[in-house]
Amino acid sequence: MTDDARRRTSHEMLVTAPARAVYDLLADVTGWPEIFHPTVYAQQLQMTGGRERIRLWAMANGQVKTWVSGRTLTPEALRIDFRQEVSQHPVESMGGSWVIEDLGEQGCRIVLLHDFTAVGNDPENVAWIGGVIERNSSSELLGLKTAAEAMTEAEQLTIRFEDSIVIDGSAADVYDFLNEAKLWSERLPHVATVDLREDSPGLQVLRMETRTKDGSTHTTESVRVCLPHEKIVYKQLELPALMSLHTGHWLLQQDGEQVRATSRHTVTVKESKITTILGPEAGIEEARNYLRTALSGNSLATLGHAGPDPE
Repeated sequence: MTDDARRRTSHEMLVTAPARAVYDLLADVTGWPEIFHPTVYAQQLQMTGGRERIRLWAMANGQVKTWVSGRTLTPEALRIDFRQEVSQHPVESMGGSWVIEDLGEQGCRIVLLHDFTAVGNDPENVAWIGGVIERNSSSELLGLKTAAEAMTEAEQLTIRFEDSIVIDGSAADVYDFLNEAKLWSERLPHVATVDLREDSPGLQVLRMETRTKDGSTHTTESVRVCLPHEKIVYKQLELPALMSLHTGHWLLQQDGEQVRATSRHTVTVKESKITTILGPEAGIEEARNYLRTALSGNSLATLGHAGPDPE
């Protein structure tokens, strides 16, 4: 592919937060699902000096895509360069840079640069990639701005917790139960309906109606990354009204003839909905407690059905 076929884009945004704080958010790739709406899951594969390899799973035009990238982190220049090692169709190659310009007391300017080539230099592929970059770049810059400018407030609204149980049997069997979410409406009392799509092995879109204690239901849609037989990571794209973020992990650890199964949650309360849903006297603490109780209850109920049937 000639350089004439390489397209370049540039997006930028002003942020009223310290430049180094913004850089640190970008440098910690494992926190990206909490900042960037398109990012479902992020792994650090290797770190040597300022060179890093990462694997990302993210939404692109309604599809789940995954790829491995190399990154060069240069903190003294407030810059991170990245390039995909192996791209997914219709992307032939993709790279770019995050550049942060320190503006002193005014905050900083974030510049997000991309360069790419499309498979076959086909105009439809070029347009598809350009559209994804436009939407995701705008979304990511806004997410980064929001996270950087409201770090203290966000910590008050965000809760992280996990629940574990020990199950007799194998991690593979428990994994299969969690992976086969298409059967949950038959297996779990709190699940009313399920629609599961798996266009690529291990990448699922799960839409379901969940019953609450008062008998009402709410609909959620999640993207799930399934990694046999150790974990399933998910991010909700369609959320209950009281949440603005929900990511989670199902983690499995074999210990002899038993499995430690853990459900891990990261949730951000949508403050504007607290009094509407929980009443005029409710505040952030009441919302945090309500969500933890509800999510823990559903997770433990799910894991409780994942073990062997009693004789």
